Amino acid sequence: MVNTQTPEHVVVVGAGMVGLSTAWYLQERGVKVTIVDRKGVAAGSSWGNAGWLTPALTLPLSEPSVLTYGLKTMFDPASPLYIPLSAKPSLIRFLLGFARHCTPGKWREAMAVFSEIGATGLDAFDEISDGSSITKIARNDSSAHAGGAGSDAGSVALSAGMHEKAKPAEPFLTGFKNLKDRDALLHEFEGIRASGGKVEFDLMSAEEIRAMEPTLGDGVKAGVQIHHQRFINPPKFMDSLADSVLARGAEIVTDFDVADIREHANGVEVVDAQGRSQNADSVVIASGAWLGQLARKFGVKRVVQAGRGYSFTVVPEVMPTHPIYFPAQRVACTPLGDRFRVAGTMEFRDADHPLEPKRIEAIVAAASPLFKGINWEDRQEEWVGSRPCTTDGLPLIGATRSSRVHVAGGHGMWGVALGPLTGKMLAASITGESVPAVMRHFNPLR
Repeated sequence: MVNTQTPEHVVVVGAGMVGLSTAWYLQERGVKVTIVDRKGVAAGSSWGNAGWLTPALTLPLSEPSVLTYGLKTMFDPASPLYIPLSAKPSLIRFLLGFARHCTPGKWREAMAVFSEIGATGLDAFDEISDGSSITKIARNDSSAHAGGAGSDAGSVALSAGMHEKAKPAEPFLTGFKNLKDRDALLHEFEGIRASGGKVEFDLMSAEEIRAMEPTLGDGVKAGVQIHHQRFINPPKFMDSLADSVLARGAEIVTDFDVADIREHANGVEVVDAQGRSQNADSVVIASGAWLGQLARKFGVKRVVQAGRGYSFTVVPEVMPTHPIYFPAQRVACTPLGDRFRVAGTMEFRDADHPLEPKRIEAIVAAASPLFKGINWEDRQEEWVGSRPCTTDGLPLIGATRSSRVHVAGGHGMWGVALGPLTGKMLAASITGESVPAVMRHFNPLR
């Protein structure tokens, strides 16, 4: 079926960063939005992640070294990359496709796409955070009235700004146990620049990085400080974004586990496992690692595999003030005000599998030699979330075989960093506006 009209009402499936950002940008264009989620706001991978907005580290997952490293360690529960021996056929298909993209040539192609995105992801964060535009609210909202002097009927000033914003990471720190590990990151930076990207950094001695962050221990032998990066407090930012879209007229329906999407002559019906339904003109599937289950019937054949990440929080004796990354150990650390989040691992397995304590223990084993003044037994907020990964490392953004059904997902580790930009591009596409040229790489039907 063909839909040539801009929708008045869109249902967004998924209340994570991508779904809420898409809702926000649809609201900017006067579209009424209903958001449904199987649990609630940020119940997937948006809550417990590291919260980094780092163009310099937004790199394709399918780097050649991952394949070499993974073949040696992927069945070891203590390694940063873990695959259970009882892998399902769908996971095997994903791994074979992923392996085909772990070549230098494929990595350079994907890196060129991320370089094309550049800092536009940060620009979209600024737009959402500032929220200062005057926009038409939903056209079928009977409560729309003239908003004041100079406003048109049916237009109001949407709530300005969010109470939680992104923070500058100046500098963003990376730490290393030896110079060989540091040189591996510098080699990646060379690849970024060769692909047209930009990254500004300075080398740091062990004494310099430990002076900047006294919680770092003697195990850190070198550092690199990266400039012009940012970070967020994910739980606070997600709550703030949800509050923003609600204040702008959206409805968020929780405990709505979508089982099917049905297209009709005049719209779509989104049906949950209990038989309840939401009707609208169009639907956006932004359900993270569960995206493929709903999108397949609309021609999206790419496997979307859960790459599960783990995190927890601790309270150091001296609280760090900068995000800190240890690339060789794949450990990501973020200060969240009164606590310090430590995250890591890539576990390819079923999205709904329970948290595995051994994966938390693996992060502790990797991180503890790099810090001092932390009681690693006093952990709080242990969490696992399923990041949606594709074989080529690029997200799926745009219309499916049906012009009423759209998808936004498959960002791997970068759903938070690229969520607002994704929402901006998809909302423009849905409402018939021009879209950035970079969106051509994210065709869901590729």
